[in-house]
Amino acid sequence: MIRILHAADLHLDSPFQALGRDKAALRRSEQRALLGRIAELAREREADLVLFAGDLFDADSPYSETARLLEQTLPGMGVPVFLAPGNHDWYGPRSPWARLDLGKNVHLFTGGDVSQVDLPELNARVWGTAFTARHRQPPLAGFEAAKDADTVDIMVLHGEVGVPGSPYGAVTETELAHSGMDYVALGHNHACSGLRRAGDTFYAWPGCPEGRGFDETGEKGVLLVEVEPGACRAEFVPLGGRRYETLRVDLTDSPDHGRTVLDALGRDASRDVYRIVLTGQPETAPDLPGLRGALEGRFFALELRDETCLRQDVWEGREVLSLRGLFLAGLWEKYQAAQTDDERGQIELAARYGLAALENGEEPPLA
Repeated sequence: MIRILHAADLHLDSPFQALGRDKAALRRSEQRALLGRIAELAREREADLVLFAGDLFDADSPYSETARLLEQTLPGMGVPVFLAPGNHDWYGPRSPWARLDLGKNVHLFTGGDVSQVDLPELNARVWGTAFTARHRQPPLAGFEAAKDADTVDIMVLHGEVGVPGSPYGAVTETELAHSGMDYVALGHNHACSGLRRAGDTFYAWPGCPEGRGFDETGEKGVLLVEVEPGACRAEFVPLGGRRYETLRVDLTDSPDHGRTVLDALGRDASRDVYRIVLTGQPETAPDLPGLRGALEGRFFALELRDETCLRQDVWEGREVLSLRGLFLAGLWEKYQAAQTDDERGQIELAARYGLAALENGEEPPLA
């Protein structure tokens, strides 16, 4: 049994433009700290291998601090480390990878064809391939490793599974099943897949270990995988220090918009980045500047969106001498004479649909 720490899509030195200069710089330093936490986790859980399945960098010009930290941290892991460059950090003669001085325990896949590294001390082989440009052809088309029953075959690969025609290393489940691999460590998708299986081949992608936007919400981390011929187990380990979250809050019948938002939040979000979307049909429009002032200190960063629609008084205009007014006046009399809430509700609904018909509306006016 071989224990693997599988990480991918760190996207180090992301710009974080929406956060402003100071917070963006802080977030990039926190991203770099992920490398140390990954190394610490590998030691704590006694990993035999560490696999990085692409997009370690966000772009082809990482900061010098990031390069130095990689040169220190990867050799210091003390176990074999394998890197498969992806579409953001693709390998070329002038890429950042070509300038790094990595330790003897670190193997960087640099070719577009699949190659292997034998690890006789683990009875294992690690296979991999690299993006050598921003796009690539399917990396496993026609590939099949000659199987040795006593050897564990592992692959590290950046690519998309089940997306035919993708320019980002399209892989099919049929190709995975025929690959001869026991486990394929994938990158590219930023949400954890959980452990999957194609034939006798297990595969997974861990997602990014730290969210960077509202398309990467929730808990983020890495995978700890135990693999042996015919069997595989995977554990998701959260590593992200901050979370991105989207919270929708209905302000209908809310007398205090700020209190309604805090009640819906229900957790300490002081380290996190939130997008709060205000919805519903309040009697008064939300005071966004005032609400931001009341909430700002409760988040690392906050984005407010107003999607509310003010409540409309359906009976407004019933005293006006017009077709609309006469229609409403007749129903208003019935509404006043109704004996139950259910009756009044039905009459009000009739008024709304009638107004929609009179005004050639697609929907009845909001309550």
